[in-house]
Amino acid sequence: MTEQSQRHELSLTRVINAPHEKIFRCWTEADLLKQWFAPLPWTVSAAKIDLRAGGASSITMRSPEGEDYPGNGVYLEVVPNERIVFTDAFTSAWVPSAKPFMVVTIQLDDLGGGKTRYTATVLHWSAEDREAHEKMGFHQGWAQCADQLAALAAKI
Repeated sequence: MTEQSQRHELSLTRVINAPHEKIFRCWTEADLLKQWFAPLPWTVSAAKIDLRAGGASSITMRSPEGEDYPGNGVYLEVVPNERIVFTDAFTSAWVPSAKPFMVVTIQLDDLGGGKTRYTATVLHWSAEDREAHEKMGFHQGWAQCADQLAALAAKI
């Protein structure tokens, strides 16, 4: 990793006690994603997933006060049960977004015995965007979501 990418990157790694296939399902099936993707007490009020390189995603988070925060993006790479890469730099059909913020890579490494190394890596367009994301609560929020993901993947 270069010094520049370190200034732009935030990441979270966990060992989750669930097979990588189940974690992949939780990321790629809208009904499952809605159950864990927002840190409680936030919720996901809507999710649409077109799971293919170039396919669009639309996920709306709802605050405890009932305000909706839509997020749109495009999948850049999908390797079933292993990796998902997406960005908010595009909205749909390769239409540029008003303010690109990040590229996310979800890496699922099968550790055997029903365990998965889960790594979420977020690259930001600038060091300032990275810092803003960190101040928004990246570490706490993504960690809480990883806990929610692990709990759901263990029971499906």
